[in-house]
Amino acid sequence: MNRTDKDLHFKLMALEYKVRDFFNPPVNILKGIGIKPGHYVLDFGCGPGNYSISASRLIGNNGKVYAIDINPVAIDNLKKISSKKGLDNIETILSDHKTNLSDNIIDAVILFDVYHELDDKIKVLKELYRVLKPDGVLLMSDHHLTRENLISSLTDSGFFKLSKEKNKIFIFNKTTY
Repeated sequence: MNRTDKDLHFKLMALEYKVRDFFNPPVNILKGIGIKPGHYVLDFGCGPGNYSISASRLIGNNGKVYAIDINPVAIDNLKKISSKKGLDNIETILSDHKTNLSDNIIDAVILFDVYHELDDKIKVLKELYRVLKPDGVLLMSDHHLTRENLISSLTDSGFFKLSKEKNKIFIFNKTTY
């Protein structure tokens, strides 16, 4: 896919998400699943950044949002928006899975509607396991997968166990060895 096609695909996706978010605002979802002031959040596969921006506002100046995406258009777009809105607690990462974050630093990972697209799911899960705090949570939703496939994919990896399900969002905790 060339740059023009990527730009168009991204713009169409961003428009679709704006419509989705009008009816179900990300800030309400994040509040409902426990994102709090001071949290460190990793928005994995951030896309247009709707959840990153909402998380940024919820966590305040004492928290941090790391927004990672493989698409440079997504990262550039989020940088522009966060700069324009003065959201200094958002840091973008252009990568397919490596975050270069410290071990055990993240309170919550947002993994919404991207898991089905991952080329190497185990690499990603290892990285998320590494950066999550021992009491951190992995928040996952992916309407492209059945409930059973989603749960088994994460629990079969051995890294995570299902804690609860709330409004079609699955909350996983790290397993301990």
